[in-house]
Amino acid sequence: MDYYSKVFYELSAIVLNVIRSPPPSLVFSDEDSQIQRRQIPSFQQITPAGFASLLLGISLSLMLCGSVTFFLGFMLMPWVLGLVIFLYFVGIVSGITMIGKALLCYNCSPPSPKKHNP
Repeated sequence: MDYYSKVFYELSAIVLNVIRSPPPSLVFSDEDSQIQRRQIPSFQQITPAGFASLLLGISLSLMLCGSVTFFLGFMLMPWVLGLVIFLYFVGIVSGITMIGKALLCYNCSPPSPKKHNP
């Protein structure tokens, strides 16, 4: 077994030990005494090299995911800023247009029809 396959095997064993849950401790009264005396299997001790490999793998995956996220954010940031500036500009133009319509066409609106009561 070469070094990398041994490290991979040890890392896999650590992950499986972390994921594996202990057997249930509930014992029902109708089970016979042999099942009740069943011994719970003990977990393997994690070696320091295995624990270091586990932490190294976790930190490496976090760095990789963080780098990908940073790259995506860095590439999309100009689009986001452009969209924000465009919407801000549209809001300003819309506001100016509404103010202009309100000032220029104040007297242009037709008078509201009045009801005649016969």
